[in-house]
Amino acid sequence: MADKAQVIKDLDRVIRLIETDTKDISPEEKKQMTAETLDYFDNYVSPGWLKYRKSVSSDSEGGAVLEWQDEGAYCYGLNGEQFIDCLGGFGIYTCGHRNEEIMDVVKAQLNHQALHSQELLDPLRGYLAKAVADITPGRLQQCFFTNGGAEAVEMALKLARIATGGRWYISTIGAFHGKSMGAISMGGKGAYRVPYTPMVQQVQHVEYGNAEDVRKAIRNLHTVGEKVAAAILEPIQGEAGVIIPPAGYLQEVREICDEYGVALIFDEIQTGMGRTGTMWRCEAEGVTPDIMTFGKAFGGGILPITGIICTPEMWTQDLIDNPWLLGSPTFGGNPLCCAAAIATIKYMLENDIPGVCKAKGEVLKAGLDSLAEKYPEIIQEVRGTGLMLAVEFHTSDLGYEVSKGLFSRGVLTAGTLVNAKTIRFEPTAVISDQDMKDVVSRMDAALAEVKAAM
Repeated sequence: MADKAQVIKDLDRVIRLIETDTKDISPEEKKQMTAETLDYFDNYVSPGWLKYRKSVSSDSEGGAVLEWQDEGAYCYGLNGEQFIDCLGGFGIYTCGHRNEEIMDVVKAQLNHQALHSQELLDPLRGYLAKAVADITPGRLQQCFFTNGGAEAVEMALKLARIATGGRWYISTIGAFHGKSMGAISMGGKGAYRVPYTPMVQQVQHVEYGNAEDVRKAIRNLHTVGEKVAAAILEPIQGEAGVIIPPAGYLQEVREICDEYGVALIFDEIQTGMGRTGTMWRCEAEGVTPDIMTFGKAFGGGILPITGIICTPEMWTQDLIDNPWLLGSPTFGGNPLCCAAAIATIKYMLENDIPGVCKAKGEVLKAGLDSLAEKYPEIIQEVRGTGLMLAVEFHTSDLGYEVSKGLFSRGVLTAGTLVNAKTIRFEPTAVISDQDMKDVVSRMDAALAEVKAAM
């Protein structure tokens, strides 16, 4: 334990840095911040964290880029390094970085209340729930707000068991639903699951995009007396590499779930809130789930808020009799985060963010397709819809080298499922046409560099 006076002194310095305009931080102070960040991540966060960050092996002063500012379509390093953000915090920044309209609402809310007492009624939760019901398809109505994506998935899984009486789940190979115990049990990637087995045991994984596999799994379990609570799907698999299922797949799974009395859960945490060209990806297929999770861009890139929405039938008498049965997250649906989400929904509707994502996605994808034609020995496939795009390479090493080349040229991207065979492009909806041209031209240069080294 450190000396109290020294801790106060150290934190006073950190607060001073926060309150100081970046241009007024001296070069010496910036060097010290970089050295301290590397040291503290290694010793107080995780010794393995730094080796996975391209920013640590950069040519920037001090040997690392410290993320310090952001605005619009860009992230900035402490020393002024500018990046066109094509990673988007894995889908957080659909409305852009520090969207002024959303921030103004959050500041206004902060001026009179941040968190809630847990006892008095907090009106913004009600207003937000009504707004979510208004923008979701079908008869989705009851909301429950959480803090992170995995937590939202946990609530969805629990709700399905309460509502149906079933105990089994059907998930898919390649799926990603988060890393808490229930969510990771649904996950379809061994690298994430193996360290924690045994997990929730009543899970069967089937091939994604194959509705008949879902039917067989449910039918077989019911035949031997095991009732299935839910099938959980991403309408587009994100971490698996932006995998779009065949047309009609979601509708067929919907029909199978109806036939067997199984709840259908759509995980729209990454695909929702306009990212794929419609407010929710399931809208593009004309299918409504019984339970839907949402998150990532839901807080406008300002504050973390996620949740679930379900049909009235899912909210059973048990939950009416005991509103805390499903969960009682201390910070879930707090006023500050609700204010951010309310402002985000308004901004998205007024500016047709789903339509913007669709149009800009077509432009960016066309540019990436042209690179795939130019470098077939490096790029295997380009896929995706809206501003949820991916480029798959012939090997993970090629993907890593291209991603590294993009980083050195001021474009931020990242791989999926702990490797770089596929790198994603999820820029903000406020990205300009010129920025998209720059992304393509800089990737062209990175690909040429990789090709020359082959």
